[in-house]
Amino acid sequence: MFTKTLRKLTLLNSAVVMLIFLTFGATLYSYVSSQLFNNIDNAMEERISSFRVVNGRPDINRRRSIFFDPRVIMLLRDPNGQVVILTPFASEDGENLKALAAQLESGSLTVKTYADHIYRVLCLPYQYDENVLFRPDGSKLEIQEVIAVSIVDSEVSMLRHLLIIIASGLFAGILVIGLAGYYLARLALVPIQTAWDRQQQFVADASHELRTPLAVVKTNAELMLRHPEKTVEQESARVTNVLREAIRMNKLVSTLLTLARADANQLELQLKSVVVNEVVETVVEQFRPLVELKGLELNVSIEPQIELTADRERLHQLLVILLDNALKYTVPPGKITLTCSKLQNQVVLKVEDTGCGILPEDLPRVFGRFFRGDKARHRETGGAGLGLSIAQWIVEKHGGKIRAESTPNVGTQFYITLPVKNKV
Repeated sequence: MFTKTLRKLTLLNSAVVMLIFLTFGATLYSYVSSQLFNNIDNAMEERISSFRVVNGRPDINRRRSIFFDPRVIMLLRDPNGQVVILTPFASEDGENLKALAAQLESGSLTVKTYADHIYRVLCLPYQYDENVLFRPDGSKLEIQEVIAVSIVDSEVSMLRHLLIIIASGLFAGILVIGLAGYYLARLALVPIQTAWDRQQQFVADASHELRTPLAVVKTNAELMLRHPEKTVEQESARVTNVLREAIRMNKLVSTLLTLARADANQLELQLKSVVVNEVVETVVEQFRPLVELKGLELNVSIEPQIELTADRERLHQLLVILLDNALKYTVPPGKITLTCSKLQNQVVLKVEDTGCGILPEDLPRVFGRFFRGDKARHRETGGAGLGLSIAQWIVEKHGGKIRAESTPNVGTQFYITLPVKNKV
């Protein structure tokens, strides 16, 4: 069912991973390129600014840094465009450099390629007042611009190799990127698949629970229609069956709606300060007649004036669920015990019974929806198996914990811990 979604997520995740890889590669390439050429540009600018004529000659104190920097070739240009190579340059490309420098605009930084070499050229105006240089032959050169030229073959070659490495890594990593995208897609689908399975199971269980009362209502209604001559009193048994199953369905639908809203986070707690003693006493008073009628014993032990921040109605519902379970599965002359105490910043509730207990293999599933153990729960007394699911939701919504312990044919204990202070 999720095959198409898995494919789309795989493609999307692969595209995202590839985009991250390309962004990283482009950033790395740009950083290395800027660092390489910034160093070269700074060196050329430094050489240009350090050149100065003193008494018709280059400044002796600066000559070494000008003449002997292997990265930079220095040239001078006069107002007529005539160019002189200042740095000793034993190469047949000298005339080509002069021709190149003669065409430059003042203040420009350009990259030129010729004779299988790549040159980075910077041309800046001469910034000092004394601008007449005496040549070795005695002629004068009026300096207007100072030009610095750097051969960047090695830097360009390095960048090309880096680009090849990045591109090769991308092509070589396509399979890895695809596998990573598939893995991330499968990982993302795990909670979706789990939620879908739970929903499907939930719908199937709910349908199963509703099928029986609907069948009872339908059967009794058909039987009454077959004998229209009978009075209501004569059909009272069937009317009672219809009414009982309708009440049961109403309760089940109400419970299902509560769980559905809880799953959708549409049920919010009305948190306020609650005196636990008052809630417990109210619930106990409701159950005492039922306990006495069944011939059981109900013992209650509560520490005085226990307060906590909670939803009073949900806390009441929690106690009703636990005591109702204990009442259903305890046979005379059994005993039900409810204790409530405060331990540091937590309120501890314990509901214990001497009923039939829960099998060890069923204990981990008691909070599952529609779960009923074969022996401990059945349709007539065990309801739909949703009570403990709601109880767990109430406790966890309050930031607490609930757990169960049980021994078959001995009894069951439910332990609840709730924080005294909850976020309002």
